[in-house]
Amino acid sequence: MTEPSLVPAEIRLHKKSRVLELVYADGTHYNLAAEYLRVFSPSAEVQGHGPGQAVLIVGKENVGIDSIEQVGHYAIRVRFSDGHDSGLFSWKYLQELGAGEADNWEDYSTRCEEAGYKRKPTEATH
Repeated sequence: MTEPSLVPAEIRLHKKSRVLELVYADGTHYNLAAEYLRVFSPSAEVQGHGPGQAVLIVGKENVGIDSIEQVGHYAIRVRFSDGHDSGLFSWKYLQELGAGEADNWEDYSTRCEEAGYKRKPTEATH
């Protein structure tokens, strides 16, 4: 059973700014960029099929979120503008992504650099 504190009280999709906003009953609030969610997708395509098999996903600076749908009482499915929609974002995983966003981005940036990939500027969303 999912801990109630892990379940967002509100989920808002901001398509123009490409942000998924999560608001929790305790006042915790996360604005997670579509690119961030895409490159940290819980899908096997990104995470691999076991420990240490994660794949570096690049070129998603301007990916959007077409839709989200709740799956049962434990997760959401995110449909990205690049067609990716596998992998379920559990309430626990979303909370971990929100809480660890700064560290995760730093790690991602380092991995991109080591792979010789330079992130492109994002397109204006106004």
